[in-house]
Formats: sequence, C-alpha cells, structure tokens
Amino acid sequence: MQLKTEVLVLGGGPGGYTAAFRAADLGKQVTLVERYPVLGGVCLNVGCIPSKTLLHVAAVLNEAKEINPAGISFAEPDIDLEKLRGWKNNISSQLTAGLAALAKQRNVTIVKGIGRFVSDTQVLVEDGDDTQTIEFAQAIIAAGSQPVKIPLFPNDDPRLMDSTDALNLESIPKKLLIIGGGIIGLEMATVYNALGSKITVVEMQDQIIPGCDKDLVRPLMQRIKKQYDNIFLETQVKNIEALPEGLKVSFDRANSRLASGIHTIPGDTGKDAPDTDVFDKVLVAIGRQPNGHLIDADKAGVNVDERGFISVDKQQRSNVKHIFAIGDVVGNPMLAHKASHEGKIAAEVIAGLATEWRALTIPSVAYTDPEIAWMGLTENAAKAQGIAYEKAAFPWAASGRSLSIGRKEGVTKLLSDKQTGRILGAGIAGTHAGELIAEAVLALEMGAGVEDLALTVHAHPTLAETLGFSAEMIEGTITDLFIKKR
Repeated sequence: MQLKTEVLVLGGGPGGYTAAFRAADLGKQVTLVERYPVLGGVCLNVGCIPSKTLLHVAAVLNEAKEINPAGISFAEPDIDLEKLRGWKNNISSQLTAGLAALAKQRNVTIVKGIGRFVSDTQVLVEDGDDTQTIEFAQAIIAAGSQPVKIPLFPNDDPRLMDSTDALNLESIPKKLLIIGGGIIGLEMATVYNALGSKITVVEMQDQIIPGCDKDLVRPLMQRIKKQYDNIFLETQVKNIEALPEGLKVSFDRANSRLASGIHTIPGDTGKDAPDTDVFDKVLVAIGRQPNGHLIDADKAGVNVDERGFISVDKQQRSNVKHIFAIGDVVGNPMLAHKASHEGKIAAEVIAGLATEWRALTIPSVAYTDPEIAWMGLTENAAKAQGIAYEKAAFPWAASGRSLSIGRKEGVTKLLSDKQTGRILGAGIAGTHAGELIAEAVLALEMGAGVEDLALTVHAHPTLAETLGFSAEMIEGTITDLFIKKR
C-alpha cells in the first residue's frame, strides 16, 4: 500500500500528537505514525502519567503515617497490587482515548507501525507482516527516546528493571537497588518505599539529582536518608550477577568520596558501599538515549550525531529543509512540555507562520517527596559564567502554611541580576513545588524584577507566598524574617 500526505509526523508522544493536531488545525493534511496501538508515547503510557499516578498513592500512604503526631492513627494499609495496577492503567487509558477522539475530530490519519525513512520523501511503515509506504511533502520527527541499558548487566533477567518495568508493578521487592540518583530513579524510589520496599540508591556523582543546586536537593536528601536503607554517592555498580536468591551487585568505590571518609556535602549518609550485596530487584535509571539511529534518518539525508540526536534550528528544522525534528531526539532536557512546545513551532512553520523557539526557560520538576522544581539560571551556572547575582532563600520553617501541613523542610530560592534586579532563576524544594514554579517561569518570561514579585499581593497563608517572601528578602522589605542590614 502507498499513502500520500502533506505532513507526516513520526511518533505519537506529547510532541508528536501536539504537532499533528496543530498542523491539522492550520489546514494541513496530516498522517501520524505510531508504533503502539494508542497515542501518548512514553509520557502517557509508561512515563509521566503512570508515575505521577503512583506518586499520588505514595503521598497518600506517607501522609497517613505522618498525621500520627496530630493524634490521628490509621491501621497498616492493605495493598491490592492488581487493583492498583488496574487503577493506574485506567487513568492512562482515559487520556489515550481522549487523544484518539481528538485525532478523529481533526481528521488526522493514524497509521500503526514502526516507521523508517527510505528517502527524503518516503517512510516505510512495518506492522508485523504488513507494510506500507507513506509519501510526504514535509515531515516532523518525534521519535522520542528509550532507557539506557548496560550491556554487561543480565538484561534478560526480569528482576533487572528499567523505568517501564518498574511502573508495571509486577511485585513489590523486599529489597530494591536503584542505580541512578536522578529524577526517574528517585521518583521510583518514592513509590516503592511507600509500598514497603527497602531502598538503596547508588549515584556516581557527588549528589542526587546532579545538575540541580545542592541547597535545593538538601531537603530531599535529609528526608530520604532517614527513610531509605542506604544512599551511596560517588559510587558505581561494576557488575550484577543473577543468582537464584537474588541479584548480586558488586560496587566500585575506587574514586568514592564516601569510601575515603570525607563527608563535606550536606545530606551525606556517612555510609560506605559494601563490596557486594544481594537485592530482590534492581532498577537501572541512568538516563535515556534518543532514538535518532532507529529511524534510518540518514536515508533521508538527515544528520544524526553519534549519540542519536538530530540538530535543528530555532524553527525545529533539520539540515533537510522540509524535515523537522522535536522532543527527546533533538536534545536535552528530555521533557514532555518541551516536546509539546517544539511540536507547535514545527507545525506552525510548516503552515507558513512566522514563529521560532523563543522560550527563555524550561522548568524542571522532580516529583519526589518533597518535590524539587527549578527554572532559569541555576546558582551553579551563575557562578560558572561569572554572572553577578543577588540571592534569597526563604525557609519554609517560617511559612505558616507549610507548618500547618507538617512539612517545614522546604525552601524557596530566587536569583536576580545584581544590576537590574531582573529575575534570573528560581528553585523550590517542598510540597507542590512543581505547581508553584509556574509563577516564577511567567515572571522570567515577562521580564519581571524582584520588585514586581515583592509588590504582588499573594494570598495568605499559602505556599505560593514564599516566592514573594524571597523577593522581599532581596528587596530588604521582608517582615516575616529578621535580616540584618548590610
């Protein structure tokens, strides 16, 4: 079979379906190729949505325990794993069904199968024994990414999981090792710890969530080091051996700061990794790799680098002028909201609109407990770039709202330009940080200064007002804290 279309979108994740729907809304004939039976990609099916669903469950379980000091006690929860899986899957199904309806309303043609380029105007789609060729005038590559696997590990053993396996909730291991202290690994640690697993996290860098400022990570580290069995920093896993009783893990501590007995980073567990240990299951969460090499983009003349990324300009255009690329496959950060924004840009450019990437920042959120969210310039980056900045960090221990919900460990941090006062960046560690960061993103996009935030009347008592308090700290007008004048 052969099909002709104006716009071909390769991949039905958040970036892909957004691009397809926007192009259709702008009058284009659109065909969307997706390898799975439903739209939504990793995010809706085996990523963002199911993980946040389970993180909500974890939050409820933890809150039930933490309300005890207020004189309210609950019995130990009875966890029906099969019912929990069904509830999680049903939420994803509701969203994917909605996407199918939106595609139908827009007359977007959905073709199921794995698509690969055969030329710069054709894609071959294979679905089992069925194949068809789609000829296109313009294409948008939204091929996404996949979890990184370590070839030397026993990847065929079901006890060795990636993030997709972890979200399937086949069983709750008594003892779980998570390799990688980044966002994905720590979110899964939050879920499994709440469900009853004893957690060990191993991270090769000198802090969890590398790339985030250390003072924002500190509230999370201080909390989880009390909850988890072990958190080993600057430590690697050098081997995993599959045994009948479990997975035997060998740790490499040759360059470990913990092994040397030096504990200089706030939140250190102070523990040293053993030579070996045995775990019921191991989750490998060391990152994701783009799928640029899996779509035969070279046959279309599209340049793909050695890592699998496709370079694009501000209009999401690849080196082949009628082929665009968006999402994980064009570079970090690999975030659904970045992909969606890029999808709209690509569709609008194809439709002849004068648009390009103009967003000043992309917020990042770790949906751990507490959550960590940041946007704009980090303090680490400001120091590295020699940028003169003002900083304020408002402690949630001084927030009435945070005390009333029993979560005083948080902090709201603000960075501003020392000369102009314009907001450069912000970070929040605490309950609902992912929701609270939106005000800071808008402030940066609108070119607001700390005075604008300080003069904005925030409802009281709220967690949102902590951003206003941070601005007041820089302005020197805060009354909720006493700060000596310089």
